[in-house]
Amino acid sequence: MKYLYQIFLILLAFSDLEAKKIFVSSAQQISAALSTVQPGDTLVMTKGIWNNQQIVFQANGTSSSRIYLIAEKDGEVILTGTSTLRIAGKYLEVSGLYFKDGYSSSGAVIEFRNGSSLLSNYCRLTNTAIVNYNPSDKSKDYKWISLYGTHNRVDHCYLKGKDHLGTTLVVWLGSTPNYHLIDNNYFAFRPAYTLPPYNGAETIRVGDSGTSMQDSYTTVEYNYFEQCNGETEIISNKSCENIYRYNTFKDCEGTLTLRHGNRCTVENNYFFCGNKPNSGGIRIIGEDHKVFNNYIEGSAGTSLKAAISIMNGVPNSPLNRYFQVKRAIVAFNTVVNSRNSIAIGAGKDSELSLPPLDCIIVNNIFYSTQSPIVTLTDNPLNMTWSKNIFFGTSIGMTLPSNNLNVSPLLSKGSDNIYRLLSGSPAINGSDPNYKYVTRDFEGQDRIEPNDIGADEFSNQEIKITPVGPHNTGPEFIRLVSSIKNNDEILPDKFVLEQNYPNPFNPETTITYKIISLTDVELKVYDLTGSEIATLVKGLYLPGIYSAKFSAVNYSLPSGVFFYKLTAGKFSETKKMVVLK
Repeated sequence: MKYLYQIFLILLAFSDLEAKKIFVSSAQQISAALSTVQPGDTLVMTKGIWNNQQIVFQANGTSSSRIYLIAEKDGEVILTGTSTLRIAGKYLEVSGLYFKDGYSSSGAVIEFRNGSSLLSNYCRLTNTAIVNYNPSDKSKDYKWISLYGTHNRVDHCYLKGKDHLGTTLVVWLGSTPNYHLIDNNYFAFRPAYTLPPYNGAETIRVGDSGTSMQDSYTTVEYNYFEQCNGETEIISNKSCENIYRYNTFKDCEGTLTLRHGNRCTVENNYFFCGNKPNSGGIRIIGEDHKVFNNYIEGSAGTSLKAAISIMNGVPNSPLNRYFQVKRAIVAFNTVVNSRNSIAIGAGKDSELSLPPLDCIIVNNIFYSTQSPIVTLTDNPLNMTWSKNIFFGTSIGMTLPSNNLNVSPLLSKGSDNIYRLLSGSPAINGSDPNYKYVTRDFEGQDRIEPNDIGADEFSNQEIKITPVGPHNTGPEFIRLVSSIKNNDEILPDKFVLEQNYPNPFNPETTITYKIISLTDVELKVYDLTGSEIATLVKGLYLPGIYSAKFSAVNYSLPSGVFFYKLTAGKFSETKKMVVLK
């Protein structure tokens, strides 16, 4: 009996530790609630407009029981005005927020720290959007997301429309490696920054020049970049030991740039450049970088913005200039229909006088009708060229021995990606001394002898495909930008339809169309302007909606009445007639 009583006391203790769900409606209420939260608890932000709220989410969960800050309904907690978020502590998770049409008056919109000393570790920001969060002064520099601490994750977020100075998302290094993960995000529509100094408008930056020789071990994967045109560097690597893989770049005017730092890997990325001006692929600076299995099509840039650009360096370079490229490996890539397929010694001038040294360019396909395929701005030192296929126009240099000037026999599939045809000289044609990879750009196994280029001719299941709006970013943004379940395309403008039937007795239907997530009101008035009824009031996603109105419910006589739709800045009024 004694033991049963002890078990009862243990169970009672555990029942007291059940995770709590606490509803909060302001930054002040969040702060108050945090004084009592325990690992496993959830703070629920009530849906609606949160204006000028400086939220500090500071607590410590555990590896098995995080503490959560979530929206009551994903995408319907709208943070605007000067609202910001600070995440500080351990094992915290934020989800479902929508920062929209505001700006930050101090610091980044979201920072993984509170002050300079309390950083975040093992924290996560997910399923969140920041849209058009811009100041009126476009030269004002602040970031949208600043990552500090270690082992944090930013995933399934939507970052759209940043038009002022400052990187969209930046990783800041401390005294130890970061081990951050940035994945499955949708970076969209960043226009070119056109004010001096014309840089500082990257979409992602990992590190800075001052910490560029430190290891970060950050992984950037499965992200979608669409029209990210802020500056030349879409992604700017400025630290060591980072991985950039499985990302898709669509119609971007810039490059994934290994600007500072060493020993990074760029693999299995898709660049669909669309022949946009200044569109490029991968730019290499520094030592011991690896560029494998990338697919680059339609790059229109040259030199620093070529499909693949290997730059010259500066003798005794300071941290903020250009280190000589040493021991870079560029292998198993496919570059198609690009203006400048590969540039060697890009940027050469009186300062950038050191050509690439001891680099290996092997088992790639370079196919283009735009001459030349290779641009030699400087003569590399001890560069190895082996089993590359050059075809379509003049190569731009004497064909090195053990390389091929033949058609790779590529064919564009229904998904608009070029792959090998049966009988291609690329099949089983790679140099076996340079293997490097065990799978191709689609995750299919490489069978020895390997094929040249990013594609391994295979009937195996395709495991890696380009990402896009359909599978990146928050679920609530995908709903907004997708086709409705009944296959009806979402409207492209606000519309208030004429009620039907009209005249009516006793009931009629009012249909209206919403094009963006916004607050909606639909009201009915009499001839004097007095309000009779509120039919709709709330936050609505894009779509086509209808509301019924009955004259019987309001004891209305025959006569003329008005109904008015207000949706954000849109407003329209129409007349309807009750006829008994």
